[in-house]
Amino acid sequence: MGRRRGGPPRGARPAKSKPCVFCKENIDYVDYKDYNMLRRFTSDRGKIRARRVTGLCPQHQREAAIAIKRAREMALLPYVVGR
Repeated sequence: MGRRRGGPPRGARPAKSKPCVFCKENIDYVDYKDYNMLRRFTSDRGKIRARRVTGLCPQHQREAAIAIKRAREMALLPYVVGR
């Protein structure tokens, strides 16, 4: 039997990449005090969303994760939602 190794499964579409929000708006620093914007990158349960979901570039995803963690420490964002 001819098994396929690696690569996308049959019939899969190539992923269309979203532009990074921070790169598009020329934001060079992700501010932890801007919790309304950081809330977009967390799930409804309070988890940090993955890069493939948020559409951020690797550098800004790292900076957003650090900013979310700082905002949690300062009690601007919750660690867990819905308990």
